[in-house]
Amino acid sequence: MTRIVSPRLAGYAGLAGIGLLAGLVLGRVELIALAAPFALAAVVGAALGREPDLQATLELDRERALEGEQVTATLELSSSSGADRVDVLLQLPRALRAEKPNPRAVRLAPGEPRTLELPVHCARFGAFVLGPLLLRSRDRLGFTSWETRLGGREPLRVYPQVETLHALLAPHETQPYVGNQVSRAKSEGMEFADIRDWTPGDRVRTINWRASARRGSGLLVNVQHPERTTDVVLFLDTFVDVESDDDRGTFDMTVRAATSLAHLYLQRKDRVGLVSFGGFLSWLMPASGTHQLYRIVDSLLQMNIVLSFAAKGVDILPPRTLPPRALVLALSPLLDARSAGALLDLRARGFDLVVIEVSPVPFVRPAGDELSDLSFRLWRLTRESLRARYEQAGVPVVEWIDGVPLNIPLEEVAAFRRHARIAHG
Repeated sequence: MTRIVSPRLAGYAGLAGIGLLAGLVLGRVELIALAAPFALAAVVGAALGREPDLQATLELDRERALEGEQVTATLELSSSSGADRVDVLLQLPRALRAEKPNPRAVRLAPGEPRTLELPVHCARFGAFVLGPLLLRSRDRLGFTSWETRLGGREPLRVYPQVETLHALLAPHETQPYVGNQVSRAKSEGMEFADIRDWTPGDRVRTINWRASARRGSGLLVNVQHPERTTDVVLFLDTFVDVESDDDRGTFDMTVRAATSLAHLYLQRKDRVGLVSFGGFLSWLMPASGTHQLYRIVDSLLQMNIVLSFAAKGVDILPPRTLPPRALVLALSPLLDARSAGALLDLRARGFDLVVIEVSPVPFVRPAGDELSDLSFRLWRLTRESLRARYEQAGVPVVEWIDGVPLNIPLEEVAAFRRHARIAHG
């Protein structure tokens, strides 16, 4: 414990000493009587200043929660010698908010534990560590206080809310495994594709008797589109973040979008991988299932914007992180040349690439003078030029603005890909 003595104790002792000395020197009893209360307070304060024997524990009712939910923190305090007043503070980050007074003052009887419950509102996603508790005990007169930290540390993961998406982007090619995505190939499946002439080896149940009867000669069989799985790689640009005062920014939007996309693709039994391309490089191999969803979301909560000037390219990624015929969904503010070059490199290597531009424009405010306005317009023109480069390479780029549902840019990408398919016959 850290012992802190109030300056009042030294002041009272000094006043008492001066009064007693002056009374003895001058022979004035009233000066001694005036100094006596200060001397008594100093002696009693020193006698009461015993270090309390405090114990504290901190527990959370759960380690995982969603944004907007409430987590209860249980604080248990005890003291073998008792304490007249103990101030208890659970320090919380900005994303968490206490629903009851924090700090709180309690009195501890000797040997009797005291339990406090503190509801904590999870206002924003993130990976947090709560604790230890900050305790401050004081004597009755407030001359001496002790401060310490007790209770250990409790991890808490707050997951972002999943946005409801009406449709997902379909890749140009599917994987050869059974899934829920209708493939463009023609084979056995549920979705009707075409009619062809019967050949030896075709199953009887595939014969289209009505079409064969209308034709009059030869049998016709139905051909279907098979259901296959898809590989989706979420490519996140974590070089730069542009944010406002309320912690809303491009990185915040990127994490929320990646969580929603991963949840829906995995719910459809596809394989989803993750690449964080920035100052700190990390990745997850494509996989399916609920366990993969937790791995992806936990990785998203651990991501941070790390300043780096090192040159990086897609060559540093393990080959298995970008499997062939995978749909690469890039979420990028398009502010760093390294991420822009890496995405163009992926397209040159033949990957099915889609770029969702997490627009930083709403978070940028010009100063208001003529030079700032001109610089802002030139910056906007530079961004338009970069989008044109992607479109010339055949990469759909859609702008996603804060406050707009993610469904809208996804629909724009789907429309772009439909028109491109029609234009190429």
